[in-house]
Amino acid sequence: PLYGLVPVALGQGIRFWAAGTIRQYRGEEVGAEGLVTWGPYSIARNPLYLGNALIGAGWCVLSGSVAAFIIFSAVFAFLYLMLVIPYEESFLRKNFPVDFARYSERVGRFFPLKAPSLAELRGPFDKDVLWRSERHSLWVTLAGTLLILSRRWW
Repeated sequence: PLYGLVPVALGQGIRFWAAGTIRQYRGEEVGAEGLVTWGPYSIARNPLYLGNALIGAGWCVLSGSVAAFIIFSAVFAFLYLMLVIPYEESFLRKNFPVDFARYSERVGRFFPLKAPSLAELRGPFDKDVLWRSERHSLWVTLAGTLLILSRRWW
């Protein structure tokens, strides 16, 4: 089950890349000054949630539990696919109708519909914003991973 560390690390890496690409993403209200379409957002419209999915799937592999994977998949699908993403996309459609329509034609929610160019993969990246925004998620990922790995000694 230690190969579950691969999706955990990949998921956290994607989250780091995404967090450093946008100015701020934590808050009680959905908001955006502009549509971010570069970096990981040129590959997936929801790279933070893709990262979460990989981390959760990795934890399920580490746990060795099929039931954990089924429960995680159901909770993830309900929370993100039915609640969060539709709400955020509604905001983006309303505030950036033309740009979001074009963006949605080439970039899927979790996977690209067309290969991004090198220019699209590049873009502004702020390490300070990354650390300020993502450090708590990193600690949760590390704690969760260590907790799952240590359960054999309980």
